[in-house]
Amino acid sequence: MGQVITSMTERLDNLSIVAGIDVYPSERAYPVYQSLLACPVEADVLLDFSSPKSLHDYLDVAIERRLAVVVATTGLATLELDLLAKAADTIPVFRSGSMSLGVNLVQQLIKHAAKVLGEQFDVEIIEKHHNLKKDAPSGTALMLADSVNEGRTKKLRYVYGRQGGEAQRSSDELGIHSLRGGTIVGEHEVFFAGKDEVITIAHQAFSRQVFATGAVLAASYIFEQKPGMYTMQDMITAKSAITTLLAQPDQVLVSIENIPRNMSIVTDLYGALASNDVFIDMISHTGATNGHIAIAFTINRKDLIKTRDVIATLTETQGETKATISENITKLSVEGPGMEFQSGVAYKVFSCMAKADISIFAVTTSENKIEYAIYSTDVDKAIRIIKEEFAI
Repeated sequence: MGQVITSMTERLDNLSIVAGIDVYPSERAYPVYQSLLACPVEADVLLDFSSPKSLHDYLDVAIERRLAVVVATTGLATLELDLLAKAADTIPVFRSGSMSLGVNLVQQLIKHAAKVLGEQFDVEIIEKHHNLKKDAPSGTALMLADSVNEGRTKKLRYVYGRQGGEAQRSSDELGIHSLRGGTIVGEHEVFFAGKDEVITIAHQAFSRQVFATGAVLAASYIFEQKPGMYTMQDMITAKSAITTLLAQPDQVLVSIENIPRNMSIVTDLYGALASNDVFIDMISHTGATNGHIAIAFTINRKDLIKTRDVIATLTETQGETKATISENITKLSVEGPGMEFQSGVAYKVFSCMAKADISIFAVTTSENKIEYAIYSTDVDKAIRIIKEEFAI
């Protein structure tokens, strides 16, 4: 990995290796020292691809020098994990069971599959590595197993291989099996086995380049962070908080106030709109202390006449109820897979729109999407400032 990372960084403009740490002396384009303590060179990040034992030698020195640390080593025991957690109080620490971006995408797919397939599917993991790998199962296999459990209501217990005459599988197991041989860089397969069907999600690394790429990206990411513990998921979501902007013009915002707090009235309103084939979106339903409620929603402009007729019936029967219709509205959708895991996205969008003096009339949110109702004349400006804010 040292050779692969060295070769890779030679082609980069924003990152360079200023020193190496290796118990065995070697000729490199940079100085190599036997320990971090013996290294006098100033740096921003320490990238560790060695062994769990090495962590005990360098971690205190890294803390003293306020070096950010990327730990790409697997096979860490509870002691090492506790040391890293404590170090994260003082320095930024990046740790992942796999430095492959592809594996971390597989994590998300597995979590979603576990949610959808539920308790009816058995889950097994097979991992394959070269014959010199020391730890088993691999850190990646354990990371994928944890992703399965994150998507399930009932957590599975890990079973490492099976043997003997009493090895029948039970429903609360997640089997993890390790194969070692030859020069296999790394293969992982997750099997969801149900009645008469099997779903497989797999990842295969053909070279160590994939891990080097992830590690270098992690180094570029972590040195800008505050003290704390960070993962590949944090890095990916930070870069994918917003990936898509979608503008839907020709929208109309309907706001109805002073509706008596009577659910049959609200039900009749929605039923009348549905029976007239009026599609409503961005629904807001707000209770009030005076015994009345307020409702707002968007419609397509083509449904405006039918909607006016439905609202007229409501206001005629409910004297205090008032309706306001705002035309020339566009629904701006802000989407990104990282939004589910990253806080502050809505704040950033509100903040940059406020600075640009763009009025927001309605907002709806989901795990990975926020929709804003704004004037159509402000759409181009809104898209421009959001792209600048999130670098998309």
